[in-house]
Amino acid sequence: MTCIFALMIIAYKNSHIHYTIAGEGPAIVLLHGFLETVDMWQDFSPQLSKQHQVICIDLLGHGQTESMGYIHTMDTMAEVVFAVLKHLNIKSAKYIGHSMGGYVALALAEQQPQLCKGLCLMNSTFEADDDQRKLMRARAAEMATTHYDNLVRTSFANLFAPESRETYKQEFEAALRLALQTPVRGYIAAQKGMALRPNRLEVFKSIPGKTLIITGQKDTLINSKRIQEQIKNTPIVHKELSEGHMSHIENKSELSYLLKRFIEK
Repeated sequence: MTCIFALMIIAYKNSHIHYTIAGEGPAIVLLHGFLETVDMWQDFSPQLSKQHQVICIDLLGHGQTESMGYIHTMDTMAEVVFAVLKHLNIKSAKYIGHSMGGYVALALAEQQPQLCKGLCLMNSTFEADDDQRKLMRARAAEMATTHYDNLVRTSFANLFAPESRETYKQEFEAALRLALQTPVRGYIAAQKGMALRPNRLEVFKSIPGKTLIITGQKDTLINSKRIQEQIKNTPIVHKELSEGHMSHIENKSELSYLLKRFIEK
């Protein structure tokens, strides 16, 4: 079956919000990470949309979605996601959020619990930033106004396991080109917004249906061991892959298997 992806834009609070939609069936919402766009899902959406309606949304200040203000909190981004789902008359869905997209999905689950019947945090976490991470975000936001290109190149490279930058050189460079297209305003607003997010472990634990967290063994941003300790004696399933923060590139086949299992009834 050939799956046709429709590119759509809605207006929300004087900003244009871009999303794609494909397939029919129970809804699956895919939310990209920081410095990414809906394009990150292009190797996964066709398979997932064979039996599901797959909605991919460009988050505020990323891809073709405009910025809205100068701080994009995860709650504000979640309100934008809700606006798209309301427009599509989606009553409930499962969510897969990569990195920042996971933070947004958790905020949405807190705001609109009836909408969430399953959540996969992919290279993401329910934890809040610690003080060191908040300081790093503040410094990055300040540097972005004068050294944006070098800042993005350096921070993006750190998302991959060292050997992955060579093993997946073509994919790395393609993803970096997209990252560099992120407007400076979107970069700064997202950094400031991520620093403000609270710990949402209790929200994650309360979600009905499947809850899955996928981490990378060589991911320098997400502490797998600490995550595993915190979710003991909960329904949350943890799967650790072998590489870094970009599992959709570094562990594509294993991730594809896990995501297909996650969306099964």
